[in-house]
Amino acid sequence: MNTSALERTVTGWNRSRLDLRSDEMLAQILDRGDLDAWKELYALATEDASLRRRILAVIRRVPLPYPAFWLAALVSLGETVDWTAPLPRAEETV
Repeated sequence: MNTSALERTVTGWNRSRLDLRSDEMLAQILDRGDLDAWKELYALATEDASLRRRILAVIRRVPLPYPAFWLAALVSLGETVDWTAPLPRAEETV
């Protein structure tokens, strides 16, 4: 799988390499990634149930600009989502 857009995205944030095992890096991609990086992340998630679960956990913990978009993407990959669970909002974090 080509991850050049993901790598370009994270190295632009003064990171030396892509490490999707890092929840912090995953949150930054979900928050500030570009469309090409998001497409690559989605493609990786289609094959990796663990990555999908981690994306869901990040969505539940980190205020993101498009949480419903990411939840819908996870549903399209077969994940079960509780649409009634509260999502964090930016003003709730410090």
